[in-house]
Amino acid sequence: MSAIVTGLILIVDDIPSNLDVISEALSDMGYDVAIATSGERALQQIERKLPDLILLDIMMPGIDGFETCRRLKANPRTCRIPIIFMTALADTDSKVQALDLGAVDYVTKPFQEQEVLARVKTHLQLHCLTQTLERQVAEKTAELQSSQLQLIQKEKMSALGNLVAGVAHEMNNPLGFIAASLKQAKPTVSDIFEHLKLYQESLPNKSDEIKDHAESIDLDYSLEDLPKMIDSMTMACDNLKNISTSLRTFSRADRDYKVPFNIHEGIDSTILILKHRLKSNEQRPAIEVVKDYGDLPQIECFPGQLNQVFMNIIANAIDALDESNYGRSFEEIKANSNSIKITTSVENNLVIITILDNGKGINEQVKSKIFDHLFTTKAVGKGTGLGLAIARQIVEETHGGKLSFNSVLGEGTEFIIEIPV
Repeated sequence: MSAIVTGLILIVDDIPSNLDVISEALSDMGYDVAIATSGERALQQIERKLPDLILLDIMMPGIDGFETCRRLKANPRTCRIPIIFMTALADTDSKVQALDLGAVDYVTKPFQEQEVLARVKTHLQLHCLTQTLERQVAEKTAELQSSQLQLIQKEKMSALGNLVAGVAHEMNNPLGFIAASLKQAKPTVSDIFEHLKLYQESLPNKSDEIKDHAESIDLDYSLEDLPKMIDSMTMACDNLKNISTSLRTFSRADRDYKVPFNIHEGIDSTILILKHRLKSNEQRPAIEVVKDYGDLPQIECFPGQLNQVFMNIIANAIDALDESNYGRSFEEIKANSNSIKITTSVENNLVIITILDNGKGINEQVKSKIFDHLFTTKAVGKGTGLGLAIARQIVEETHGGKLSFNSVLGEGTEFIIEIPV
């Protein structure tokens, strides 16, 4: 025998005797009962508290039962409440109209008490089962979306990792050749300069042709500038090596198990990749990145995925700062410069990374949705709404940590990443 589903039942009838009989019978069965003597009063009561089922008369003063039902079904808050018409109208047209309006059942007066109780019990159980089914469908849909998100992200990061690793590898061969050539060229050029000095010293009386040629090629300037050019090219090679290393660090392919990783290397590689967005432009000065690194141990994690979290949050911080600059002059921005502060520390066996920007902050409406799947405040084509949803999934589900944020409107936003050591 199935258990009785209890709940609040609203009886709407303008005849007191009907209200007394049915409300007493329902109360004896363990249901909570509310009554209303007109359609208007019923609608007012429902606004204050939603019932689980409504027993509704048709012929009442003011708006009748049909109009009451129509209004309830038109309201998203009340449209799912099951309605049983309980009326003296026994004609087929009234029954059809009631069912067309969305009623689940139709009982004619004079009613049999046990019949009404049985129908109430059945429809409450159906309503309860429907709600449970809808909740389960919503949960399964969310799980499916999460699984799809993980698969899409895994493929995306795999493709990106292969591409970046390939580019970094292809950079290394010509880069190594240039660096090695410069290393060999520097002492060779020095030897040539030394040999040229010996010629100059042994030929104090130079011909006019030699003097004219030295002047036309600006020999003194070339002798001074060529070593500087070689040093600049060597420095450029070093920068390219750093970029190549950062690309490989950022895009390193994750294995099926966690590996030790230096968090600071991941953050540094992310900042280097985003360096072009941090530089000054016509609209604003450069965004300052302040790093306050603590003494962190290597942590067991999936480095590629954590690097993606850093990328999403820092890129969002840059977007927030650029957005906060709208309507401000270059000088105004310079007076209160854009900055991103990254702090790391260890507390209670947790590595804590905070990324703080001094942008315009997040309003209350956005705060509740910021980690929602597909939610974005960016213009069409500039944001997918996946970044922070994926970041939270990586931190919390994959690494057993926590991703949270604090934001004050007009002052900025701070994201806090907590990862178990």
